[in-house]
Amino acid sequence: MSEDLLQRAKAVKLAVFDVDGVLTDGKLYFLPDGSEFKTFNTLDGHGIKMLIQSGVLTAIITGRNSPVVERRARNLGIQHLFQSREDKLEALDELLAQLGLERHQVAYLGDDLPDLPAIRRVGLGMAVASADPFVREHAHGVTRARGGEGAAREFCELILRAQGHLQAAQSAYL
Repeated sequence: MSEDLLQRAKAVKLAVFDVDGVLTDGKLYFLPDGSEFKTFNTLDGHGIKMLIQSGVLTAIITGRNSPVVERRARNLGIQHLFQSREDKLEALDELLAQLGLERHQVAYLGDDLPDLPAIRRVGLGMAVASADPFVREHAHGVTRARGGEGAAREFCELILRAQGHLQAAQSAYL
């Protein structure tokens, strides 16, 4: 864990997640009736819950629209959900104006080119290990885990560690 990433994570008040390729493995599953389903990692979900409990706001910004994502966000307690938003930086700026926050107070986890404008302009912009190589190259950091396989948990724990909340979050289960 680099000192630069820890310093960036200290200022985070809002953590933003992409969905496909970040909270999922990036595969799209369609049933014969045309409906879709996604698989989510429970470790990632608990990381997000710990982050929320520590006082960090959370959001999802995704280019697709899915009732499954809405349900997952609601189940985890994610406060802000933006679906069908191809321009993710524009959606982020709308949210920041609503919350009265600045970009340096944001951590963003993404995996593909539509995430890159936000990744490059926030205080802590990270890519998952399975992200597009160009995105990984321009992110502040890259998780060890792949999207849908614990990358979001790693991202959440980085923020919790930097802000001095990780040990307390873990100790609650002892």
